[in-house]
Amino acid sequence: MSDPYEVLGVARDATPEQIKRAYRQLARELHPDVNPASEDRFKQVTAAYEVLSDPEKRRRYDLGGDAAMGGFGGFGFGDIMDAFFGQTGTRGPRARRRRGQDTLIQVDLELAEAAFGATREIALDTAVVCETCHGAGTQPGTEPSRCDMCGGRGDIQHVQRSFLGNVMTSRPCPQCHGFGTVIPHPCPECAGDGRVQTRRTLSVRIPQGVDTGTRIQLGGEGEVGFGGGEPGDLYLEILVLDHPLFVRRGDDLHCTVTLAMTAAALGAAVSLEMLDGVRTEIDVRPGTQSGQEIPLHGQGVPQLRGGGRGDLVVHVVVETPTKLDDAQQALLRQLAALRNEERPDGQFSPGQQGLFSRLKDAFNGR
Repeated sequence: MSDPYEVLGVARDATPEQIKRAYRQLARELHPDVNPASEDRFKQVTAAYEVLSDPEKRRRYDLGGDAAMGGFGGFGFGDIMDAFFGQTGTRGPRARRRRGQDTLIQVDLELAEAAFGATREIALDTAVVCETCHGAGTQPGTEPSRCDMCGGRGDIQHVQRSFLGNVMTSRPCPQCHGFGTVIPHPCPECAGDGRVQTRRTLSVRIPQGVDTGTRIQLGGEGEVGFGGGEPGDLYLEILVLDHPLFVRRGDDLHCTVTLAMTAAALGAAVSLEMLDGVRTEIDVRPGTQSGQEIPLHGQGVPQLRGGGRGDLVVHVVVETPTKLDDAQQALLRQLAALRNEERPDGQFSPGQQGLFSRLKDAFNGR
């Protein structure tokens, strides 16, 4: 170990009172509550004082022997700080009734249920108040009795000697576990816990507009606490399942319609079953191009806290035929001749204004 005289900054012929004063001054400056970064230094100062404050350890160190003696003579670092900066007093008995823990369960919803709301029957295994003892934990007709080990205080006090004098510490009573009372005749139904495990069913209304990750808090619907204490809360975490047609992005819905080349060129009316089950006609205008979007305003997901609905965006994909018979090829050649497209040269442009191009333009402020 380091030279304890140098650590405390005292001469080798320092008196016990000088050593004590030096330690007190350094300990107050280096206490972790005052300077958290100095905890290691504080331990070093305390170890040095432990050597020099004990006449026998100091004598052995002065003679060149090992004065460490395996630590602090049975006291831990926390005990030394308690001894110097204040003793640990009695805590008093703990309350037997405690609030129950919160409960989190996952609820799977179809996209339509998440959008428009739903009522679900939720089955959960949880703790409820014991009907036999009504939370007391005692056999009917009996009561808890005062713990004879701690006298009802809930903790046991110990007095130990340290280099700073007598130190009083307290620990939770091992017999009553800090409650101050024991139950000599536990309830046969709950074994003294004041609660029992059971399965119960809860009818829950899921509001419209929820999405994956949304949590719904139901106050007081969690498990009952120890000793029949007040219940915690129940949290429902929503998971929205994939839909075969629609994809949700925020409050908007997206779907894709694939059109034949002729339908895109001539225009068409396409029937679409909406998320709420109502069919509507999608007006595809003549000359619609592949990649074009058809927005249906106010046909998306209702907002969670009201205020309107998102949009439904229909993405168009134009399908080019890959296999043509002779008659079809002849008709297309006639159409190409009428449009002067027998030998199309192809038109090149600086770049296609696709998704990434639009994002780049937006980033560059165009």
